[in-house]
Amino acid sequence: MSIYDTLNPPQQEAVFHTEGPLLILAGAGSGKTRVLTHRIAHLIADKGVNPFNILAITFTNKAAQEMRERVDKLTGADGMSVWVATFHSTCVRILRRYIDRLGYDNRFTIYDSDDQKTLMKEICRKLNIDTKKYKERSLLAQISHAKDEMITPDEMEMNAGGDFNQKKVAQVYREYQAALKSNNALDFDDLLVKTVELFQNCGDVLESYQEKFRYIMVDEYQDTNTVQFKFVSLLAARYGNLCVVGDDDQSIYKFRGANIGNILGFERVFPDAKVIRLEQNYRSTKNILNAANEVIANNAARKEKRLWTENPEGEKLHFRQFMNGFEEAEYVIGDIAKKKREHLADYRECAILYRTNAQSRLFEEKCLKANIPYKIVGGINFYARKEIKDLLCYLKTIDNSADDLAVRRILNVPKRGIGATTVGRVQDYADYMNVSFYDALRVAEEVPSIGRSLNKIEGFVTFIQSLKSKAQAYSVTEILEEVIDLTGYVDELKAEDTEESRARIENIDELISKTVSYEEAMKAEGREATLSGFLEEIALIADIDTVDPDQDYVLLMTLHSAKGLEFPYVYLAGMEDGMFPSSMCIFSDDPTDMEEERRLCYVGITRAMKELTLTSARQRLVRGETQYNKVSRFVREIPRELVELGTTIQEHKPSMQETPSPKNSYMQMRQTFRAKPFEAQNFKVTKAASLDYGVGDTVRHIKFGVGIVRDIVEGGRDYEVTVDFDKVGVKKMFAGFAKLKKI
Repeated sequence: MSIYDTLNPPQQEAVFHTEGPLLILAGAGSGKTRVLTHRIAHLIADKGVNPFNILAITFTNKAAQEMRERVDKLTGADGMSVWVATFHSTCVRILRRYIDRLGYDNRFTIYDSDDQKTLMKEICRKLNIDTKKYKERSLLAQISHAKDEMITPDEMEMNAGGDFNQKKVAQVYREYQAALKSNNALDFDDLLVKTVELFQNCGDVLESYQEKFRYIMVDEYQDTNTVQFKFVSLLAARYGNLCVVGDDDQSIYKFRGANIGNILGFERVFPDAKVIRLEQNYRSTKNILNAANEVIANNAARKEKRLWTENPEGEKLHFRQFMNGFEEAEYVIGDIAKKKREHLADYRECAILYRTNAQSRLFEEKCLKANIPYKIVGGINFYARKEIKDLLCYLKTIDNSADDLAVRRILNVPKRGIGATTVGRVQDYADYMNVSFYDALRVAEEVPSIGRSLNKIEGFVTFIQSLKSKAQAYSVTEILEEVIDLTGYVDELKAEDTEESRARIENIDELISKTVSYEEAMKAEGREATLSGFLEEIALIADIDTVDPDQDYVLLMTLHSAKGLEFPYVYLAGMEDGMFPSSMCIFSDDPTDMEEERRLCYVGITRAMKELTLTSARQRLVRGETQYNKVSRFVREIPRELVELGTTIQEHKPSMQETPSPKNSYMQMRQTFRAKPFEAQNFKVTKAASLDYGVGDTVRHIKFGVGIVRDIVEGGRDYEVTVDFDKVGVKKMFAGFAKLKKI
């Protein structure tokens, strides 16, 4: 039996088509890595190609390692000479040999992000750049974007026209590149840019690598940027044997510079390209795939394809809508616990996916309280994130200034120019006098050789003392907001204006929501909400180590982090307009932003193998304020016959997020509904002897339109009917007022 007999016909066609440009449109779970590795084996074993002449490029070291192992398993020792590597490692190997042609020493240093920041600080100081106006991170982000598009400092300045700010960025860019070269260093973007520059300037070097790499394969092609496209195009120009594998429906890294046009326009660049679609999915059930197909079909900029599978039809998608995020998290974690308890699934088979890292907090807390082990992928514990720890350390210092670690952490947050030498002298004095670090700061004038740092230390102490006095009268939320405002913490992040800074602001917003939830919970229990109590609650959550890679744990991650992974049971949380898709996307003038969000949803749906649950909340705390959002348009794009709604809106009940007033109008209606006829004096309705519709029937409402009856409860005065309407979602109403008509 041949190793190719296990491949389906399109997979075999992709493996055996070895000459000329080839575009393999590989849908989610369609076995693309299998195709690439079998294609390499076919080239070596059947076509007689020297392994030395094959290059396989991917994006991550993990993916490259997996491909390397599969190639070795298929080819044995014959495949050892195949280059299987990431873009960056491939370029480093080339530059180590030939970068002297560009005026560098071959023993160049590669700068990581911290090195870049240090260098940028020196550049800004040298050029007298106002770093309050031009943040180092923002400058580095703009330079990185320019390199992705192969824009030089001169071109950036020329394109700036009369834009003074862009001219200033171009000036910084030019000085930054000069400093890199002076230090004989490259940043990660330079690895690709300098390799392309080498190829363009040194024809003999390009020719040697064109001869070497006669067969080139690129994985995850939809994630390539302009400079990566140029790199592979130059290498493949002589023989044209370029095979790219990707899925335009999974292009979700625009914010990192990925250009979806590379895969959508492949046939324009290579007119004689062969296109093969891998549409058979080996991962998911029919219902999950049908839902994914219907959602992504709403995108205009895509290659036409439709995933199908021989897997069972499986369960319908589950959709649950809750009153708030607290109940949403309670349900999801409870459902996972039930699966584990009833031996239906292990924790490791369950994944909770969300749009932003800030959404993880409630799920983390619920996991901890339920004693369910979890691990956050693509992020860290919510309370361990830098911005959260910084702000919590301010609160700890206000509440208990004897906490030396907290005081030292915030001493230069924001930067106050108090150097390490000064900190060391203060600490030595504190140790000698046997007092806390903060108490030593309060008498800094007595610290030997404190010098010019005295004024800065006194300013810090005065600031903390003022916050301490305000804490006597302020609520926990108010004191946190005061810290944020007076330190300018969020203002600095806004000035950076990067994807990372925006995510950090979202995390801070979530911390504010946490303080509001804490205060409401204390009020509901009739207890005083104190700063000490809040910090104690946080400490009990943050100090528990729940992650053990050798044990069973639930995975929590953003949708971006989930790409390339698969799980039997997936929970997509926060499926509301304003959350996912984000409000920025909804109000964007660029229609491609919504298409990228929809591709992200498609990625989330296709992570599920057996069961997919979609959850949303009618109201959610964002930045400490309650927002009311309707169900995500992506959920509404899934055909109704593929979705099982079940019990959705739960009864309004006290929670950490909200405590309903007993005088709430809905609660009054509930009480009247349950009351006996003679007890209801202010709410009169005639109860019908029976209803001409039942659970599961389709009905029409004069205002809400068509919907399906999900529940009917008989009360003392009337029937309470729960209807899921096509346009407005789930509504509860009394039959006497609703006047529902069966259709």
